[in-house]
Amino acid sequence: MPHRHAERLLEAASQIILGKDRELRLALACLIARGHLLIEDVPGVGKTTLAHLFARLIGLQFQRIQFTSDLLPADILGVAIFDRENAAFRFKPGPVFSQLILADEINRATPKTQSALLEAMEERQVTTEGNTLPLPDPFFVIATQNPANQIGTFPLPESQLDRFLLRIQLGYPARNAERALLRGEDRRSLLERQQPVISPAELLAVQAVARQLTVAEPLIDYVQALLNATRLSTEFATGLSPRAGLGLLSAARAWALLDGRDHVLPEDVQALFPHVAGHRLHLAGDDRPAPPAALVRVLQSVALGA
Repeated sequence: MPHRHAERLLEAASQIILGKDRELRLALACLIARGHLLIEDVPGVGKTTLAHLFARLIGLQFQRIQFTSDLLPADILGVAIFDRENAAFRFKPGPVFSQLILADEINRATPKTQSALLEAMEERQVTTEGNTLPLPDPFFVIATQNPANQIGTFPLPESQLDRFLLRIQLGYPARNAERALLRGEDRRSLLERQQPVISPAELLAVQAVARQLTVAEPLIDYVQALLNATRLSTEFATGLSPRAGLGLLSAARAWALLDGRDHVLPEDVQALFPHVAGHRLHLAGDDRPAPPAALVRVLQSVALGA
């Protein structure tokens, strides 16, 4: 049954976002693994549409936060307002108190504002005015990021990047998909008519099943070997953390569930590794993220059963 829920989601999503089946599958795997998704790409390739679409297909409470250089943490978390009638301060929740958050162009805000999401993304709670408030469940952040060479961007600090389970790029559509897009109905109109295909409760059930998928001891050995390879490599400034390893296993479980299996294979780990590691690893002596070729070399350097 969980596999069927996921299939319905992917089938419906592929009718709106054309020619991006693998990217949609990665995004759904991130959601099933209870992670958060970073999408880095040029404007206009469907990043915002993807976030709206997932909210519609699952019936999630949705908020879009447009990140700008003058955005403040209180604009995200909320603010205490003095209630004259009761002579007391009352907390007015910000947009972060929703089930799916679109942090649009997150790297256009200052690091101080970006940091407002750290506790929310890691602990699924917000501490403000001396009180700790839980966030709704499910809770999923999709952040879009413009290329770093564009004007008016601030680099995401390592602590913020580490909160994202996966990073993907949508890229330009293939010729046939783009032609169908140009000839077809406006995506916004299609989104407005889109009805949920599963409920938030069914999503929570899928997430619970994914957490229980079997991971054999040799596969844990393999993941540890991959982590160690990044730490020993002279290509990277620092290696992957244990949290990255946990995230890799969670994402691999979700990938296996999407294939209808109750156990994780090495191929699941290999498929997710570039998307889990790519934004966490930076080249030694350079601030640039590790290129895809460097991640392939890590995979090639670790033999199964090593």
